[in-house]
Amino acid sequence: MLRRLALTAVVPLAVLATAVPAATASGAASSGPVPSVAPTSGPFAAARPALGPLPMPLPLPGFLDDGEGTGAGETDEARTRLTVSVENSGVPGADGTFELECGPTGGTHPEGQAACDRLAEAGATRAGRQELFRETPEGTMCTMIHGGDAFARIVGTWEGRAVDTTASRRDGCEIARWNSLVPVLPDVR
Repeated sequence: MLRRLALTAVVPLAVLATAVPAATASGAASSGPVPSVAPTSGPFAAARPALGPLPMPLPLPGFLDDGEGTGAGETDEARTRLTVSVENSGVPGADGTFELECGPTGGTHPEGQAACDRLAEAGATRAGRQELFRETPEGTMCTMIHGGDAFARIVGTWEGRAVDTTASRRDGCEIARWNSLVPVLPDVR
């Protein structure tokens, strides 16, 4: 709704911007007529004022485009910086706290490039953007399968969105969620 409100405000500004050059071009300080693309003779010639140059479209600020816009020269992948903390995974070298940066890949994550590729794959679909870090809703019926004592916390920014979530393997839903985050989280299957 905020986006629609902003667009309704921007459109009248664009109309006003086209009217202002026409008013100033026909004033006393004008250095001559403004060129017009309207025909000056023939059946399509009509008494139309010269409007001058058309205004350039304005980019919407990030808070008006549902957080999906990017600044000049900035990509969504470049705005990914996560801290991944893993405990009790049972995988040698997988427990600890790791930094993950994407675009370019960096940090101390043991599978940095594969993790960035997984995040980019999930971010390419709307469902992936909505579901990847979302915790299992309370009251969801999950199988009572214990997948181990592994626990992880992921904090940071993914595609410009704040992330602060935990993952475990305490039931079937959490196991599926953990597996969807591999290789950001270690594969403990």
